[in-house]
Amino acid sequence: MKAFLLAAGLGTRLKPLTDRVPKCLVPVCGRPLLAYWLDLLTAHEVQQVLVNTFHLAQQVDAFVAASEHRDRIEVLPEPRLLGTGGTLLRHRASLEGAPFLVAHADNLTHFDVGAFMRAHEQRPQGAEMTMLTFETDQPSACGILELDARGIVTAFHEKVAHPPGRLANAAVYIMQPSVLQFLARLGKEEIDLSTEVLPRYLGRIFTHPLRGYLRDIGSPSALAAAEAEFADYLGHVA
Repeated sequence: MKAFLLAAGLGTRLKPLTDRVPKCLVPVCGRPLLAYWLDLLTAHEVQQVLVNTFHLAQQVDAFVAASEHRDRIEVLPEPRLLGTGGTLLRHRASLEGAPFLVAHADNLTHFDVGAFMRAHEQRPQGAEMTMLTFETDQPSACGILELDARGIVTAFHEKVAHPPGRLANAAVYIMQPSVLQFLARLGKEEIDLSTEVLPRYLGRIFTHPLRGYLRDIGSPSALAAAEAEFADYLGHVA
């Protein structure tokens, strides 16, 4: 399986840090976010990791060139930002032919990638995507899900004041190649996964619960929280 790490974002909520460091290279406990992702993915059945770049791309290039995983990484420079779905469509030729994993490289996470892959292989008939989910303590700040008895997404509640639960989208997916065909049918270059794609796949998204760690490093307070807790978490799972 291939994995696509979305790493081109500007990281505006982490300014001024991201004025000099791309968000995917922001360090937590002394290591860049991208390093954790590469270790996690290459330890499982991911043969190739695609990483798109835009903001401060030369730093990402240098990091990949020095990585022990460099032979399994392809860097994809973006001339302009096309959104999370638009960049998948732009690089469609590199992804077609088999299921692929998609994740945001600026999230800090640790979970069983192999179990996630097996869940996708065993998904109910008709599901074209499997989404990693987690229980959040801030449901109004997340995309909250409703599921049927099979674990299929039946409703989304994107950052609403009083969502009906705490089960949230972890923004890690395994997609069938048919999703790329859907993106192409939209007839546009700039596409956002969360607003333009996921709502069209209600009834066709299977879910798998995250048993591990996840934090969106989207603010200075989130970064500080990760610094305080992630080393302890890794110590308990080692």
